[in-house]
Amino acid sequence: MASRGGALALVALCWLELALHGAAAPLVPAVYVFGDSMVDVGNNNYIQKCKVDCRADYPHFGVDYPGHAPTGRFSNGYNLADQLAQLLGFDESPPPFLSLPNGSLIPQMSRGVNFASGGAGIRDITGNGPVWTSENRTAADLVSNSLVFISAGSNDLFEYVDHIQVPHNQNDTEFLRLLVASYSDYLKDLYGAGAKRFSVLSPSLVGCCPSQRLIAQKSKDVDQYGCLGAGNNLSRQLYPMLASMLHDLSLQMPGMNYSLVDSIRMAEFIFNNTHTPAYNFTVLDRACCGSGKFGAEDGCDFSADLCENRDTYLFWDDYHPSNAATKVAANGIFGDPGIFVHPINVQQLVQPRPQQSI
Repeated sequence: MASRGGALALVALCWLELALHGAAAPLVPAVYVFGDSMVDVGNNNYIQKCKVDCRADYPHFGVDYPGHAPTGRFSNGYNLADQLAQLLGFDESPPPFLSLPNGSLIPQMSRGVNFASGGAGIRDITGNGPVWTSENRTAADLVSNSLVFISAGSNDLFEYVDHIQVPHNQNDTEFLRLLVASYSDYLKDLYGAGAKRFSVLSPSLVGCCPSQRLIAQKSKDVDQYGCLGAGNNLSRQLYPMLASMLHDLSLQMPGMNYSLVDSIRMAEFIFNNTHTPAYNFTVLDRACCGSGKFGAEDGCDFSADLCENRDTYLFWDDYHPSNAATKVAANGIFGDPGIFVHPINVQQLVQPRPQQSI
């Protein structure tokens, strides 16, 4: 068995290799993206009730995206959905569902659609709307051979933590149990629509966002990373519950395969290894775009302070990682050798399956 130091060196080299060499041709027919602002590529631009605080369609967003214009991605450039899609052989994430004109959804479904919406969560009440859309479907064989990529849960934790800043009678364990039960129901719905290959991103250390670091200092609830302890405690409790739920579903639903990202361990690796051949993060606690303490007292917009060397910042704004950080995460999701992604990585998940007789 490799030593811890040897294993971590292997991870860094794998991530560097993936950063240099993407997939030559698409490894799956299509990618379907569900979730929140980590993977939203512009759906919120089309939601009328969404105002400035839940959109990313203005500068400085998109400053490093091709064309240097905002697109609705909560990033300075590509986001996690784009970067994983690129490793699968696509140019970027499939287009946002709400951008598709009448009559174009069915043809586009054969190539993939992004249903993610900034502010969405697992519970319907999170972000004031459901995160999932599953009414439309293509042929079951296409869907079953494609990848469903899901990033959800962080907003549920953010909202819950907001509530526990005041006296309350909520039970953390019960909240997380109900959250996982809702997640399980949605996965069953997607499986019923033909989905068989799921890449699931667990919420990371949500207490480490610049906005939450600011709350941590005010509330005196600071953990070993200078982050909000309450948020990170929830993230740590949630991961094994998600892992158990996915394992159980894979036994119940024939043909289901999954890849689960331990985002907590991945974040801790970066906090403890800021310099590797694949990346060099020198600013871990402050937003690149924003003003005030941690760059989180005033939001990211055209008037906000903007850092120069964005690839050295872990966070782009007060909630979202930088383009450089999500690229590291995408490389891990795709090709991690078994340290942060279980039971298999996405590269293994999308390998052709032998045909089964009916």
